[in-house]
Amino acid sequence: MPRITLIGYRGTGKSTVASLLADALGCDWCDADLILEKKLGCSIAALVRARGEAVFRDEEGIVLAESLKHFTGVLSTGGGAVLRAENREMLRRIGRPIVWLTAPAEVVRRRLAADPTTADRRPALAASPAGGLVAHGDPLAEVDSALEKRAPLYRECADVCVDTSIATPAAVVAQVVAWLDSEWANRHDRPSQGGRLPDQQGPGVMP
Repeated sequence: MPRITLIGYRGTGKSTVASLLADALGCDWCDADLILEKKLGCSIAALVRARGEAVFRDEEGIVLAESLKHFTGVLSTGGGAVLRAENREMLRRIGRPIVWLTAPAEVVRRRLAADPTTADRRPALAASPAGGLVAHGDPLAEVDSALEKRAPLYRECADVCVDTSIATPAAVVAQVVAWLDSEWANRHDRPSQGGRLPDQQGPGVMP
């Protein structure tokens, strides 16, 4: 099981924070999306274009399950890993503690626009005439609606939520480490509280 799991929408800094957090905790880290792409030999966007979103979500779930069962460091999950109920149940059961990294839609769009790999690696999932989802168009256009749809799902899984919109990655890591050493250390044996986030306040930390 992971030492700690990061969830959140793409562009919220999961991979960057995972790398720095692993250094701080003295452990390894992995990015579930990169594992999936290496396994399949193509980008996620290419996979969705060629085989559809359902196949991508199936493969994403397999990688998530394998990582949760066998990886022992900092796990950065795919942004849509929470969309399936079985993944959320698995995260809560064997992925804790879970940190939800957040940022407002305008910050996410700015970060994705500045990332030269966005168009090639990140699919925009839009409704097709047949009623399914296809990868096409601008990944930036769906940010608002996707964040609104996924926020309750992230909240259902998370033990704590950290806003990355202003704080530097190093500051985010410091907040997470402080939370691990204080609040989480005192509640790690408690059962899930129905997805409720702890009432913690501070720079970059949301209740």
